[in-house]
Amino acid sequence: MTQMTSSDVPSMGRRQFMNLLTFGSLTGVALGALYPVVNYFIPPSAGGSGGGTSAKDELGNSVTATGWLANHPAGDRSLVQGLKGDPTYLIVEGNDAIGAYGINAICTHLGCVVPWNAGANKFQCPCHGSQYDPTGKVVRGPAPLSLALANVSVENDNVFVSQWTDTDFRTSEKPWWV
Repeated sequence: MTQMTSSDVPSMGRRQFMNLLTFGSLTGVALGALYPVVNYFIPPSAGGSGGGTSAKDELGNSVTATGWLANHPAGDRSLVQGLKGDPTYLIVEGNDAIGAYGINAICTHLGCVVPWNAGANKFQCPCHGSQYDPTGKVVRGPAPLSLALANVSVENDNVFVSQWTDTDFRTSEKPWWV
């Protein structure tokens, strides 16, 4: 049997260094993989001076009132990216006025995006036939609730969408989505 000499056994410093290197590498990979998962569950911070989120168009650009009104006639209901990235309808009330509220386009039945049917003057869900009036109030099921509302404000020509906390004017009840 041969005896081991001190030169055959790695020094404790080298072993500690390798353990530290392995631990650091694995920790870095794990944190890098977990960051997007954790970030997904943290809601985006509110922007704008009014505490709202800047409304975005289909290309992700901030919506301006003058630009929106130039391309959308009175009575128009078109989608923007609103709170939490949900599709939200901006309502044009006149030649120079965007409505004070927006309508969340997510159906309260199973979460489909509900398109505006201008010919029928109502929102109609293509998935299971739920229908909503022009203000987003449910008029035909199976959707159990009206579409959620959001406050819309214009500050320095920028359009902002914020959480609706007032009484639901369609039902005179506390909003279910708050």
